[in-house]
Amino acid sequence: MFSYLSALAYLVGVVAAAALALLVAFQERLVYVPVLPGLSKSYAITPARLRLAYEDVWLHSADGVRLHAWFIKIFPDCTDIAHRLECVRIMLQRLHCNIFLLSYRGYGASDGDPSQHGIIMDAQAALDHLFQRNDIDTRKIIVFGRSLGGAVGSALAKNNPDKVSALILENTFTSILDMAGVLLPILKWFIGGGGSKGPKVLNFLVRSPWSTIDIIGQVKQPILFLSGLQDEMVPPSHMQMLYQKAAEKNSRCLFIDFPTGMHMDTWLSGGDRYWRTIQLFLDQYVSQTKDTERRTFERKVS
Repeated sequence: MFSYLSALAYLVGVVAAAALALLVAFQERLVYVPVLPGLSKSYAITPARLRLAYEDVWLHSADGVRLHAWFIKIFPDCTDIAHRLECVRIMLQRLHCNIFLLSYRGYGASDGDPSQHGIIMDAQAALDHLFQRNDIDTRKIIVFGRSLGGAVGSALAKNNPDKVSALILENTFTSILDMAGVLLPILKWFIGGGGSKGPKVLNFLVRSPWSTIDIIGQVKQPILFLSGLQDEMVPPSHMQMLYQKAAEKNSRCLFIDFPTGMHMDTWLSGGDRYWRTIQLFLDQYVSQTKDTERRTFERKVS
């Protein structure tokens, strides 16, 4: 019996070690997904196919990596588009804003391989580009980040308190350290963020921790948290924790949830209330209008 248990323990140890080795070796493929399975890296749909006026923008990050982006300008007739709308097109219609879409390194037509340090530099290069343009109002730059984009946007807002006017986060995780235990529950005993109960002895192996929970409390700008309660990838509790951490020091934080919102479709399932929430937030904190009380905003979107 003893030898049997010893052999079983040895086998479990080998399997666990192999799984850990694979996780360490291929963790970037879990964090960064430049191409969805079955799709080409080249853009299947461009703004032109959606009848949107746009500009191809080529930038260089601080380390020389060549990046691609689209700058989509608001135009007078965008409210008259009658056929099926995608998220960007609806954003143009409802919010009447210009949109700058950046492909991180390794994504889309951008060169390089994704990493946390590199992507933070990419986002900074995009913001610096916007400040060099003379066809936009640089006093009203809002960073919008969904999922991983929320982690990137939080870092960008924290690093640029005088350049970023407001931050919008949608279905963002507290950290990749915490997400490791979501993807593979046994890892929560060895890898985790500040709220983890385990020993966290393997945190040093995570090359892209994206610890948004440690950054969000340092963001001074207004923050809107949009949470889909049916998120199948990031537990909605992560958004609650981010909001609570931010609100400790920032009184201009607003949290709105959407009961049927999933990870990537909250903008769609949220319907009119989703877009009205964002518009009211922008009117309150970004537009040159008289400030309204927080309870007024929450009553309008509830």
